[in-house]
Amino acid sequence: MTAAQAYKHTSEPAAENSDQRLLEQLPQVKYIARRIHERLPQHVPFDDLLHAGIVGLMDAMHKYDPTKNVRFSSYAKFRIRGAILDSLRDMDWSPRDLRRKARRLEVTIQKLQTGLGRSATEPELAQAMGMDLEQFQHLLDEIRGLEIGSLQMESLEDGREADLSQTIPGPADQDPLFLYMQGERRQLLADAIAQLPQREQQVLALYYQEELTMKEVGAVLGVGESRVSQIHSMAVARLRAALDSAQQRRSAVLASAAGAGKPTVGLWKRY
Repeated sequence: MTAAQAYKHTSEPAAENSDQRLLEQLPQVKYIARRIHERLPQHVPFDDLLHAGIVGLMDAMHKYDPTKNVRFSSYAKFRIRGAILDSLRDMDWSPRDLRRKARRLEVTIQKLQTGLGRSATEPELAQAMGMDLEQFQHLLDEIRGLEIGSLQMESLEDGREADLSQTIPGPADQDPLFLYMQGERRQLLADAIAQLPQREQQVLALYYQEELTMKEVGAVLGVGESRVSQIHSMAVARLRAALDSAQQRRSAVLASAAGAGKPTVGLWKRY
């Protein structure tokens, strides 16, 4: 057998395996694209997300390393989702005015939370924003999708935005302080979720932990898909407001410690 024949003999099964793996993962691409698309405004084309997801799957197939002891389906899921989110960022589909509205909502949530000592209801938030309840819920519909892939706050270690919705293990050689900060972010998010109204906690649990679609979540809770989307947007707005408040408190403590000349590491242990 010549070298060319040997190559053909060994490469054909590999190609067949790749094709089979691709076909097996296509339903996952569609599922992930559909879950992300249902949280976006109507004008964002589903086919664009699907195409980006397929690109992510192809990338996963080329970069997958079986020696890492990670299932291909799990690795592919991460790459597919990442490719779709990257495509959304490139689209720049969310207008600045919409982001200003979302930011105004977060500020209102913070103020009412401080003043009432509890989570404000939707009617209370609507009144504070000078809207009736129908207008307020329309705003929730408008801002859905702004949070895609980004329950973000300023990173403790480098000042950049860090995504709290993803927990990705870091290198084993990271120092204890880095790992402590990483754990603190997760704890901040867990604490913020615990403060949400029960219905909002249920929506987040069913959507993210059980991985149901918005329609399926609605069926479980006995409400329509549109209402589930509104509750989801409300929950994410509350979480972003809570994390922003935590960041502001931490920055104030850091500034105070810096002014007093106290060591930062000791500060984190007390905070």
